[in-house]
Amino acid sequence: MRSGIIGSASALAGIVARHPAEVLRGRAIQGKWTPNEIIGHLTDSEWVYGYRLRLILCEDEPAILGIRQDAWVASQRHNEREPSELVEIFRTLRSLNLSVWRRISPEGLQRSGQHNERGAESLAVMLRLLAGHDLSHLQQIGRSIQAIESRG
Repeated sequence: MRSGIIGSASALAGIVARHPAEVLRGRAIQGKWTPNEIIGHLTDSEWVYGYRLRLILCEDEPAILGIRQDAWVASQRHNEREPSELVEIFRTLRSLNLSVWRRISPEGLQRSGQHNERGAESLAVMLRLLAGHDLSHLQQIGRSIQAIESRG
């Protein structure tokens, strides 16, 4: 599963290289995130997951707080940011986090925290959630770009 999260930064960089910023800032469906906002959300998530990873690794059964992701995306105005900047931030955070993930023993992956919305969550579960989260949002970006370009 660890290898499933390695290619996300390259996938995002490829998307940004193939599509102009105006497409990435386009809104396919009113009230839904733009591709650029999704990239910003992935960047926020990488920061949050990195913090949670370290918290669980270093403390016994810590509390893990959920976030209001829509508020994070809106408050940080991700859609106004350069797509390539967001991808580079994501790439940097992912690289830092992967350096920690790679050093965790199988026993360490069983360490857990208490998520305020989902309950007990081990590092092993968190790693699977992160990989699925990436894949889901990469697919969402693809569908959004397709819808935006078809209106073109």
